[in-house]
Amino acid sequence: MQALNPPPDVLTAFGITTPAARLTGGQGQAFRAGSWILKPAPNVVETEWIAGILADLDQTGFRVARHKRAASGAWVVSGWSVQEYLDGEHRTGAWPEIIAAGHALHHAFADAPRPAFLDARTDPWAVADRVAWGEQPREAYPELVEALAPLVQRLRPVSHPCQLIHGDLTGNVLFQEGQPPAIIDISPYWRPAGFAAAIVVVDALTWESAGPGLLESVETLSEIDQLLLRAAIRRLVELEETRRQFGREYPGALARHRSIHHWLFEMLAG
Repeated sequence: MQALNPPPDVLTAFGITTPAARLTGGQGQAFRAGSWILKPAPNVVETEWIAGILADLDQTGFRVARHKRAASGAWVVSGWSVQEYLDGEHRTGAWPEIIAAGHALHHAFADAPRPAFLDARTDPWAVADRVAWGEQPREAYPELVEALAPLVQRLRPVSHPCQLIHGDLTGNVLFQEGQPPAIIDISPYWRPAGFAAAIVVVDALTWESAGPGLLESVETLSEIDQLLLRAAIRRLVELEETRRQFGREYPGALARHRSIHHWLFEMLAG
């Protein structure tokens, strides 16, 4: 469902005088007004927390869109937030560059505290993430028993410490000639930094025609084999959770996901 246009009082509160026009792509929720992007903020606590973290972040090797405060000092007004507009576009096949941008971001995030709101999220992606890490039961998904079983039986404990990460980098890194990559739509999770790279790899193998050689680009990351297994589990469970919560069907998606698992198993065997 598309968001309604940002109301005039929101534009006034943020000192924006340029008319807002809906942006194409995504879920049709974002509007551009000159050098600013306006978006609905369904989770005010999360939006305010992210805005605060990004406000003073050291942007070395990447760019992020900082939030704009309203005249009152608030980050969110009437359910809307405002961020800088960043130049850039998606680049097909730029998986190593996306992973590198993620490394830089997570280095900057290294000292960020764990946000309490993570425990309250019940969206499909948060639920699937907990299932992947054994924090919610996998048995709740009988539809996925055959797909999950070979992944789960190869799981081992992960010792690498958790930190704040962007849990959905794949489609959220933009490239502009002469500028560092722009990382947008921060999706906060509390996992080992390498988990973000593992998700990118699983996405690229599943949906973007990447070959198994991409695994070589992350094989030196700490415990990457275990992170890849968990990334594959998370993406599988997301399919079922989005069906249950939103009624969305993705014909053929399960088969596509399962088709890459043999590459992960070969990496583990190697």
